[in-house]
Amino acid sequence: VQLQASGGGLVQAGGSLRLSCEAAGRTGSSYGVGWFRQAPGKERKFVAFISWSGGKTSYANSVKDRFTISRDGAKNTVYLQMNSLEPDDTGVYYCALTGHDNPAAMFEYYSWAPGTLVTVSS
Repeated sequence: VQLQASGGGLVQAGGSLRLSCEAAGRTGSSYGVGWFRQAPGKERKFVAFISWSGGKTSYANSVKDRFTISRDGAKNTVYLQMNSLEPDDTGVYYCALTGHDNPAAMFEYYSWAPGTLVTVSS
């Protein structure tokens, strides 16, 4: 399975962006999709997760109430709606698959998509 992330760009603080993560191939062996981000000079961190069934979602505390993750099973696509963006949200955003119910555990993820850059200006 290959993932493709898109939707990044430059936005002012307080603005919104929607990222997409499209999976090409069979995703049946995976449990869900997670988003991670890596700020310049920092380690990659968990942002959000959704199971393919849509029955479970999880968010990092820093994005809760601002970001919403959703999925379109028919399109094998997961979306990350990001509202009220802050300069600290700047970074490269990556999506990946996981086969386990352990959303924030980066080591459980595979099939990482090339990242999409989000830049939030103050």
